[in-house]
Amino acid sequence: MLPASWKYADDFIAEDEVLADARARAEEVGIVPIGAGVGATLSFLVGVLEARAVVEVGTGTGVSGVWLLRGMRPEGVLTTVDVETEHQRLAKQSFADAGFPSNRARTIAGAALDVLPRLTDGHYDLVFCDGDKREYDAYLDEALRLLRPGGVVAFDNALWNDRVADPSQRDEETVAIRDLGLRIAEDESLLPVLLPVGDGLLLAKKV
Repeated sequence: MLPASWKYADDFIAEDEVLADARARAEEVGIVPIGAGVGATLSFLVGVLEARAVVEVGTGTGVSGVWLLRGMRPEGVLTTVDVETEHQRLAKQSFADAGFPSNRARTIAGAALDVLPRLTDGHYDLVFCDGDKREYDAYLDEALRLLRPGGVVAFDNALWNDRVADPSQRDEETVAIRDLGLRIAEDESLLPVLLPVGDGLLLAKKV
């Protein structure tokens, strides 16, 4: 895809002031949230799933959370996990600015691999992973346990700044993402797709 067309697609659904403010908070604390294209894709996906329960690894300042909550059913609850309590405080502000009551988002501070094992088996419609890339394989293990049949796991940064497609790139994070993609593609219990949106969004439906 030509870069101009890629940008056009990523910007196809415009963000509002709530998301702009959440992005500004992210810049202030030095983190990079998902792009609008990934956000719109996630919102569309949870809408199609009619999602009532979603897990997110990597709260950030709430950019992805706002996109997810806007696509979920009105009674849906987002469980979002992050090691940084300050980020979650900022995310709560973003959720409030978007008009969501506090009971729509359950924020849990802690390392993902400490928190995810405590969540309920087979309860969730979607698990979105945007945490430590080196832990993506372990996140998949947890997601497969947490998802209901027909649920979807999603991984951000699946192209990792063009590094995943380049076999000469062998740093730890790139290899972890590349190996994850191969594992998902070869797993007959999953229906996978890799979307060239944002920095790459890898999706797999639990069959």
